[in-house]
Amino acid sequence: MTKTALITGITGQDGSYLAEYLLEKDYKVYGLLRRTSIIIDERIQHLMNQVEFLDGDLLDQLSLISAIKTSQPDEVYNLAAQSFVPTSWQQPVLTGEYTAIGVTKMLEACRFSDKPVRFYQASSSEMFGKVVEVPQKESTPFYPRSPYGVSKVYGHWITVNYRESYDMYAVSGILFNHESPRRGLEFVTRKITNGVARIKLGLDKKLYLGNLESRRDWGFAGDYVKAMWLMLQQDEPDDYVIATGETHSVREFVELAFRHAGLPNWEDYVDINQKFIRPAEVDLLVGDPSKAHEKLGWKPAVTFEGLAKMMVEADIALYKNTLGKA
Repeated sequence: MTKTALITGITGQDGSYLAEYLLEKDYKVYGLLRRTSIIIDERIQHLMNQVEFLDGDLLDQLSLISAIKTSQPDEVYNLAAQSFVPTSWQQPVLTGEYTAIGVTKMLEACRFSDKPVRFYQASSSEMFGKVVEVPQKESTPFYPRSPYGVSKVYGHWITVNYRESYDMYAVSGILFNHESPRRGLEFVTRKITNGVARIKLGLDKKLYLGNLESRRDWGFAGDYVKAMWLMLQQDEPDDYVIATGETHSVREFVELAFRHAGLPNWEDYVDINQKFIRPAEVDLLVGDPSKAHEKLGWKPAVTFEGLAKMMVEADIALYKNTLGKA
């Protein structure tokens, strides 16, 4: 029997990969779209005839109730958020409304659904922030270091609370950094590969970055959405850390990206700009995915090196295509 899924944040990186994955599994897929004055569907243009879109906004409770009533989903994937960490300092209240309170509104809509709904909440490794143990696992205490991280902690715990209070099938995936050619240009990995492509093709001479020593656990978004789906297929709801178990610095990613582009002397092209340094830095994040390995049977397929190569090649191809059309 065909299952139905509703995805919030379907126009984002994860939403587009998840929609593709669910369509491959013969799901009927609905996507929640927030009305904007600009086009934001470039990541899902190729899916426009396969996904049914519903108007809605995480700040508008009635629109969420209407979306649930219309789609009658078996599964809801709540991926929508204000997800760029630096912006959360500039817009902390808005970040809290979308990334924290928006989760509660979505849970409420699911709670009053006409049929049981399995709910996935996109939690984040940024909740660990100033880490108290390495690596971080499901039981590691949270110590968020940004308004975004604080908001994600609220979203995580309200999901746990609804699971325990209302016997809902509600889970949180604590995903560590996951990237792809579809990543927004504001995120450091894509900023790097986009900058490398522009330098390679003679469009720019310099790439300006912040803290090169910050370390993250980076994986491929296409791998991570499979873990989201697996979490909702288990007999009992539970929360999982999804990560590679490896940590790499921004500097390492920069070195790999320039090397893949045939530019080995990366120091010649990179300058540090203080405006890209966070007010409160998260220096080291690395996840322990052993629970996901054991209980979900999930493991990432794309390596750190493979990810950097994939993203650099995609950005070079994108600019070559653009220049060819000019």
